[in-house]
Amino acid sequence: MYLQKGVPHMAYPIMAKATAVWLVDNTTLSFKQIADFCGLHELEVQGIADGEVAAGIKGFDPIANSQLDQEEIDRGEKDVAYKLKLKHNPAAAGEEKRRGPRYTPLSKRQDRPAAILWLVKFHPELTDAQISKLVGTTKPTIQTIRERTHWNINNIQPIDPVALGLCKQVELDEAVRKAAAKKSKEGALMSDEERRRLVSTEQSLGMESEPKIPSSISGLETFTLGGSDDDEEEKKPRHVDADTLFNLPESSDDDEDDDEDENGR
Repeated sequence: MYLQKGVPHMAYPIMAKATAVWLVDNTTLSFKQIADFCGLHELEVQGIADGEVAAGIKGFDPIANSQLDQEEIDRGEKDVAYKLKLKHNPAAAGEEKRRGPRYTPLSKRQDRPAAILWLVKFHPELTDAQISKLVGTTKPTIQTIRERTHWNINNIQPIDPVALGLCKQVELDEAVRKAAAKKSKEGALMSDEERRRLVSTEQSLGMESEPKIPSSISGLETFTLGGSDDDEEEKKPRHVDADTLFNLPESSDDDEDDDEDENGR
């Protein structure tokens, strides 16, 4: 379909080519009018009229399907410069943009935890809603990775979602810009540590993975094999001089009397 710039997709009728076939066969509208109404190229409509394009396609009546009024066709046949207007369908209101998580192919869903961990690590300013929109995941999954309670957290390595093909670099940059603008508007300036985490895709791919502590010894990060300061002081050699080594305690008067008594006997 040849979409005109600035015209949304829902502004064209359904089964556009079949509708163009019907308008060519049943009206005297110009090729340009039919092309503008159906979202086709003018040469394509001319090919339909010559039988070179859409051969075998049955015409689709836009009047019977409430997409066009007869008065609109009559107005267009009288004025070659008039542009046909699609009849408003209330049931199609709000169908242009669907809200919700992005659809992720089955082959890439196993990579989402790694992408979430990368976003949480390098872009902590992003909200759960922004991460959910970028990667196409749920908020409970993001929360488990933030709190490191995910069932496979010990085996997850942070990987850039752009490198995994889960989102585009433009979308990621836009989300980061909005999050930073919102944070600065609220008065909470980014710390130096958070600014250092704002790295590019190429830099993040070249970074080494952080060493992980096995779960069996978790909680012993501050444990040291060395002794305390008191032990170190006890292990220091003491300075001993000759005077302190050979200086015997002086004998008392009682000891001298005992020696004299023994000699007298």
